[in-house]
Amino acid sequence: MDPQLIQTLGDELYAALRERQVVEPLTSRHEGIGIEDAYRIQQRMIARRLEAGERVVGKKVGVTSRAVMNMLGVWQPDFGYLLDGMVVNEGESIDARTLIQPKAEGEIAFLLKRDLMGPGIGAADVLAATECVMPCFEIVDSRIRDWKIRIADTVADNASCGVFVLGDSAVDPRRVDLVTCGMVLEKNGEIVATGAGAAALGSPVNAVAWLANTLGALGIGLKAGEVVLSGALAAMFPAAAGDNFRVSIGGLGGCSVRFH
Repeated sequence: MDPQLIQTLGDELYAALRERQVVEPLTSRHEGIGIEDAYRIQQRMIARRLEAGERVVGKKVGVTSRAVMNMLGVWQPDFGYLLDGMVVNEGESIDARTLIQPKAEGEIAFLLKRDLMGPGIGAADVLAATECVMPCFEIVDSRIRDWKIRIADTVADNASCGVFVLGDSAVDPRRVDLVTCGMVLEKNGEIVATGAGAAALGSPVNAVAWLANTLGALGIGLKAGEVVLSGALAAMFPAAAGDNFRVSIGGLGGCSVRFH
């Protein structure tokens, strides 16, 4: 893809983020956008955010569940960047007007104490590099109209990142079974979804290993002190002003977020 077009599309997505406006799907306007093109567009969008004063605090893995893979017609995960402007404190109220079309999903977050640099990273390496795991919410948001996304659309749009909320409990990852741990997601006091750690590529640890190896092939590492969101454990649910969400994960504790 033409470098000027990549820059233009990255700038368009950045402007959509700042102005809280949607754009038409990139894939409907530019046939032939590949995954590599989409990541270059993502890099341009992130560069604009960094130029505006934000800084990288971690990474996220997306498209980890079979349901989302089927929806997008793709059989591999994707990744995006977490910036300090995306951080929301546990229990804090989010102004729904600061997002465009948000949806909440429950995940397990990893806080790293050592760098992870692929290739060759396995589950044991991930566990050795992890300070703690905690329940979290990723509030995904899409700059693409009506969430009409294909894989290249969401990748270009920084994997549909919105904001994220870390729970207030931190657990040694070796003290909980991250495959079988059950998740319960509540919206306004009603259970709307259940899931387990296995929903994220068989284990959230596998998702982090995939990310470290994928980034390593690009010359990018996961850094000590960074947060890694390992992928949704169930479906995502639309969020609007007045909504309250809580996620509880066996052995890890809970996390809550509300919208006004």
